[in-house]
Amino acid sequence: MIRAGAASVDITPPPGLAMSGFAARSLPAKGAHDALTARAVVIGETAVVVADVIGIDAAMSARIRKRCVLPAENVVVAALHNHGGPVSMAGRLSIAADPAYLERLEDACIAAVDKAAAARQHATMTIGRGSDPGIARNRRHPGGPVDAPLPLLRIRDKNGAMIAVVTAYACHPVVLAADNLLWTADYPHFVRQALEEAYPGAVALFMTGCVGDTNTGHSAHASITLSANPDRTFEAAERIGRKVADAALAASEQTISGTVAARNGTVTLGFRRRETEVPEILEKRWREEALTAEPARRSLLGYWAEWARAVASGEPEPLSARVTVLDWGGVPVVALPGEIFAETALAIRAAIGPEKPAFVVGFADDNPGYIPPSSEFLHGGYEVDEAHRYYGLAATFAPGSAETLAACAIELAAGN
Repeated sequence: MIRAGAASVDITPPPGLAMSGFAARSLPAKGAHDALTARAVVIGETAVVVADVIGIDAAMSARIRKRCVLPAENVVVAALHNHGGPVSMAGRLSIAADPAYLERLEDACIAAVDKAAAARQHATMTIGRGSDPGIARNRRHPGGPVDAPLPLLRIRDKNGAMIAVVTAYACHPVVLAADNLLWTADYPHFVRQALEEAYPGAVALFMTGCVGDTNTGHSAHASITLSANPDRTFEAAERIGRKVADAALAASEQTISGTVAARNGTVTLGFRRRETEVPEILEKRWREEALTAEPARRSLLGYWAEWARAVASGEPEPLSARVTVLDWGGVPVVALPGEIFAETALAIRAAIGPEKPAFVVGFADDNPGYIPPSSEFLHGGYEVDEAHRYYGLAATFAPGSAETLAACAIELAAGN
């Protein structure tokens, strides 16, 4: 019989720390709307831990996996990618991280895994796929692809009490916008709250899917403002979160059992420059434009100008990226680094079998930025042409990078 456990550890920062996720936002957090957490589910000797931060870099992920009680190769360390959390990656996203908080975050992820492992007990699992909640929209192409599947894994103890519920959905956690100054897990907070109300005593684990081009319907550039938006409020986040939870809870239940295993792969991703002008010209132009820009855009141009001064001239080294596929009783959990697009997730699902429930998630074991499929380079835009500056990369990931990740994931899912 499978043994499973779950745990949650509070990681809510104090007021006054810098927030991460929007270049337009310059003020620190003034309080918390909901508690940020690191949540872990352990099944057999494998685990997923998800922290309510915008990203966890590869170095911290490796330390967490090495320091926890489980074999390092069996653990996935993922970020929720909420934009209402603290700075969580040193040297990325243009704002300095607080070293004390980074240490606390790392320790909390380890504690969550270790507590979940210590709480393991004999368990049964069921899997099902909820109905499409109709929330996610392709923000780059009207009517473009989204990764709509909404799996729900229910884990019960031998007496039938719920230990944990695990779900994933591919919609950027950016219902709240740059005007928000409260710590929040965004709409996933309300998903988890609704699931835990349905199953008192259970830990709800939400994993963010492949959302690089997916949110509730606004463009990336729509967030370059500090103006309030009636569609981007806590009330809207609650409505969306509860709609996702209701759709997940409608999932039927199919009992699963058998092998619990982890398979890992490593791929090398290269870079390609999109800018055609030298950094000195770019810096001069952006600093001049900032003189007359509105405050929100002024902040963005300031980040870009500093990138041109300090980062752009460097030659980026190829990135070594980890891909993991956990096998939870025949249910694949495909864990990819960075901001992955719907096209990539759908290609992986097609290879696994479109009718087979599977978790395909991003922001796992690193968040180096957007990794677009080759088809998107023709269209340019923020995710292709600009976001690498905010992430502190000298260039965009090269065409073919997403396909390389997908090929590795497909091979691992096939058991190779």
